[in-house]
Amino acid sequence: MLGSFLLTLMITVLLEKKFIPFLMRIKMGQTILEIGPRWHKSKEGTPTMGGIFFIAAITLSVLVFGIPCMLRSGSFKLAITWGMMLLFGAVGFVDDFVKFVKKQNKGLTAIQKLIFQFAIAALYLFCMKDSLSTVLSLPFTDFTLDLGAFYWAFALIFIVFTVNAVNLTDGIDGLAASTTFVAFAFFALVSYFSAHQEQTLLFSALCGGMIGFLIYNFYPARIFMGDTGSLFLGGALRGAAFWLDLPLLICLVGLVYLWEAISVVLQVFSFRVFKKRIFRMAPFHHHLEMCGMRETQIVITSVVVTALLCIAAYFGYFF
Repeated sequence: MLGSFLLTLMITVLLEKKFIPFLMRIKMGQTILEIGPRWHKSKEGTPTMGGIFFIAAITLSVLVFGIPCMLRSGSFKLAITWGMMLLFGAVGFVDDFVKFVKKQNKGLTAIQKLIFQFAIAALYLFCMKDSLSTVLSLPFTDFTLDLGAFYWAFALIFIVFTVNAVNLTDGIDGLAASTTFVAFAFFALVSYFSAHQEQTLLFSALCGGMIGFLIYNFYPARIFMGDTGSLFLGGALRGAAFWLDLPLLICLVGLVYLWEAISVVLQVFSFRVFKKRIFRMAPFHHHLEMCGMRETQIVITSVVVTALLCIAAYFGYFF
């Protein structure tokens, strides 16, 4: 656990320190849309696609620590989950690269991204089908619900929704990385005390990657993770919950991400149907900015909320 964390942390920091100047030289910078927050214009040109660095570091940790564990256990759930994470990251990379080539803030179309995302989610569920139960456990109760064949449609939609929710959360410096660190610290501790070594190694590596990235991503950010990083992390969060066979766990641990996505859905629905906006701007973190909260205040508040929700998840599922 410690080795996986430290190796990922060290490699992430070294790669960022080495390649941030390179990204600046090739002008791999963020473009801020006119419809976006005008106060973010000063961030235009900040290097993006920084998710590549913690993805590379996490991959190295999986190769060094995870493969021996898989060979001893004979289980390949780590490889399947890791593969899903990489595929989601690859979709993000293509999206970021298209933006870079076209020199604009629009990469793949929404339909193109959704097609890729649903295909990846379906492949993951197919590979994990023998390890997943169609029975959902509700937190804080003994009540269970067997969805039967409907479980797979539910799982497919839930995976894609969560992945995009994390992507929407990555809108201010350090928000996605810091809340994701808290979530994976929770998953790592749960796995450690449950003696699930492969889970512990992966989640610890993710924690190390987030800390290493935050050194350069916390306000004022010197690099952004881009869709490459946020879609990868979304896949990792969904994979963590399904690997534990507790898909609804993310409703507590990842409530901050889900609310960011829900705020966008509500805003679009309200404006199209009633011609009125519920929030000053969506996603929700931009609404908070327009209400006068600073980026660091939003990040710290989100971290505290996520930590409290993790404690609630522990008592709801594991205590």
